[in-house]
Amino acid sequence: MDRNAKLQEIAELRARIDQLEAELSAPDAGAAARVHGWQPSGYYTTYYATAGFMLGMFGAVASLLVNIVGAQLTGRFPLELIRVYLTFPLGEKALELKSGPDDGLTLLIGCCLYIGTGMLLGIPFHLVLTRFAADGGLPKRLIVATVLAVAVWLINFYGILSWLQPMLFGGNWIVEGIPIWVAVLTHLVFGWTMALVYPWGLYKPYRLQAESR
Repeated sequence: MDRNAKLQEIAELRARIDQLEAELSAPDAGAAARVHGWQPSGYYTTYYATAGFMLGMFGAVASLLVNIVGAQLTGRFPLELIRVYLTFPLGEKALELKSGPDDGLTLLIGCCLYIGTGMLLGIPFHLVLTRFAADGGLPKRLIVATVLAVAVWLINFYGILSWLQPMLFGGNWIVEGIPIWVAVLTHLVFGWTMALVYPWGLYKPYRLQAESR
């Protein structure tokens, strides 16, 4: 093989190397298609509903802690809110629950049910916040959360519980047993907490490393 032939072969090999390096540095079209294939084209309702379900736990715990502290400061039973809450499944006897061994387990279950209810309420809260407060900062989220919290309180207490609990259990202990300001504050703390933890539930689509360059 003469010199010119060797130089030509070297040039062809270098061109092939450049081509391979270009292919390696370019995005994987197949992988990109797979990634973009499942990404939502619009509002990702399923994701935000799931995120709201999880974030609702923080709202419920925050509102419960505020009630426990408030009850201690006013000389009431620390889990007074849970006792009243349990009147829905247990009736008036729930108001007699104390901190003894047997009653303690019932109150613990009541706390779990309360947090579970908060997780369910977290779904509409997060959906509304992501719909109507996504383009604003914390002040806008707090305003939207405040309006929604008051609306949920009115619907829960006077649209549902005011007639459902008397019909099922013969008493209206939740609506009549919880002072209005306590009920409103409980819902507000829940809503404000949802507004604070809102960034934790935002959807951030996966991007290939080559795409992010």
